[in-house]
Amino acid sequence: MLSVIISTEGVEQPAVATLAALVPGAAAGVVREVLLVDRSDNGVIERVADVAGCHFLRSQGSRAAALSAGARQARSPWLMFLHAGAVLDAGWIDETSQFIQRVSASDRPRAGVFRYARSPYAEPDLKDRIKSLARAITGPLSDQGLLIARAHYDRLGGYATDGRAEARLLRQLGRSSRTLLRSRIIMV
Repeated sequence: MLSVIISTEGVEQPAVATLAALVPGAAAGVVREVLLVDRSDNGVIERVADVAGCHFLRSQGSRAAALSAGARQARSPWLMFLHAGAVLDAGWIDETSQFIQRVSASDRPRAGVFRYARSPYAEPDLKDRIKSLARAITGPLSDQGLLIARAHYDRLGGYATDGRAEARLLRQLGRSSRTLLRSRIIMV
């Protein structure tokens, strides 16, 4: 049903945290495959992918280029894009299934973005406050994940390979074809 594409930076802990949150989705049959797309060249994520039973891709360039490479390799009709370190709360499985069913049954293409929640263990700093203000003014940021049908993703042209392509795809979706999901996403 769903291919999850995770962009990584060669660091094990954030990738493992994201994968751990996806395990119940795989057990429930929502997650068909997970692709770890690493932009580093240190071999750490390749070992993580091997142990976790994920597909591994190496990509050079921007994070958007890595996500685009993962989307080209994905086999499912639905795509979920996450950054390493993104942890979805427990309700994401049911909500994602319902969202996919509703959008598939309608004639109106939509994409879902998860609700951002700051980690309860993180000390708020100026950077967090600026990001919160940006979310309030411009809408969701790329670190909130994206759930989109492959056909809709392809119609929009997918991720370009430059550095601002993630934000550009969210802007292309616009408010009218983007749903803010109730499930929260926390960056660790």
